[in-house]
Amino acid sequence: MSGRWLGALRRWWRHRAVGADEYSEEEGIPNALWLCTTGLYPFIAELPAEGVRRLRALSSRFLSQKEFHGAQGLEVTDAMAVAIAAQACLPLLHWGPAAQALRWYDDFVGIVVHPGQVVARREVTDEAGVVHGYDEVLAGEAMDRGPVMLSWQDVQEAASATAQGYNVVIHEFAHKLDMRDGAPDGCPPLPAGFLGTRGGPAARRAWMAVLEPAWEGFREQVIIAERFSGEAPWLDAYAAESPAEFFAVACEGYFVNRARFAAEFPALLALFDAFFRPAAAAAAAARSAR
Repeated sequence: MSGRWLGALRRWWRHRAVGADEYSEEEGIPNALWLCTTGLYPFIAELPAEGVRRLRALSSRFLSQKEFHGAQGLEVTDAMAVAIAAQACLPLLHWGPAAQALRWYDDFVGIVVHPGQVVARREVTDEAGVVHGYDEVLAGEAMDRGPVMLSWQDVQEAASATAQGYNVVIHEFAHKLDMRDGAPDGCPPLPAGFLGTRGGPAARRAWMAVLEPAWEGFREQVIIAERFSGEAPWLDAYAAESPAEFFAVACEGYFVNRARFAAEFPALLALFDAFFRPAAAAAAAARSAR
């Protein structure tokens, strides 16, 4: 990134009042840079004006807190960093002031960007104690209390893959949300009183009562498609791997193609709205109760 612009951005945030979210057009992310970058992504361009304002403030603060590193000789430009920041901050859009919302991402600083997908060597131990090695091709990876890795090729493809509900940035940052209370399991930490529950265990049960049947139904659809030439699912079949992967893949569809997501997963839509859009979900519930 341009050292001068990023340095100015960090100095600007340091001198802001604690918790402040307002900014002028002359400060933070330059207007031309913001417009030419985010305009490439339909799910950002279609946000209402207030949503764009909030996302820009979140992205500006996010950029002041994170460090981008290009791998394999890649230079991370300002436009690349802004594109990643805007997509990473989408899940936080309705979670209060920027300083408060970005605490969800305060367990790491580094974001490593590769030109394309990378091959990682993995090992797994079977029940007999035998270690098996294999290669895994990655478009991204989120490490528990560690950096996020992204393939720039896949970040770019998200601009034209909204119909498929694909977005590698949202996927990896959904894993970051899921990891806030330990190993990813498909259930991020839930706020007090979530869905009218009392206490964390009850909230988790309410969450999994919706997510697990959706995952099981999706996994069955993948099996039928792969083994019996059935219709392929809308979302990436990788979501069938585990509830954690299903949550991350489902978040991709939820944020980039809400209409298709609502048609495919109506129960999940209500669940995700309660988590990602709490004020709007509460207002809708109040109206329906009248």
